[in-house]
Amino acid sequence: MSYRLAYRRPWELLWGNINKRNVCVAGDAFHPMTPDIGQGGGAALEDGVVLARYVAEALLKEPSEETKEEGEEDKEQHERIEMGLNKYAKERRMRAFELITTSYFAGFVQQSEGKIMSFLREKFLASYLRGLLLKRADFDCGRLNFS
Repeated sequence: MSYRLAYRRPWELLWGNINKRNVCVAGDAFHPMTPDIGQGGGAALEDGVVLARYVAEALLKEPSEETKEEGEEDKEQHERIEMGLNKYAKERRMRAFELITTSYFAGFVQQSEGKIMSFLREKFLASYLRGLLLKRADFDCGRLNFS
């Protein structure tokens, strides 16, 4: 089976799949963005914390008595990991959408040409964009607890 890599528009993330069975995407594969919003590395670290939290939850959970008796522990653990990846995808989807959309908008504003766009960029969009970038940087993905 082969997969084709393709550019994904920001809004496609809302209904697209980022995980399937026990595989998911994270970091740049999940939320590609331009460097001018300064969030790529931070967002990848956020992904790592959230992903580790859900995978650890799945791995640390004791198998049920039924599966111990039937020898189905691996299958149950696989299902728990899959559920953890689903939780990760659900939690991170909107954050990734915000970052990709901000990057898309910032690129559009900065690369657009013409007198009208230059006027709008210099008089209105620069201050709006600055506030938007600061807002995206203020995010807490929670703690990763160690036991």
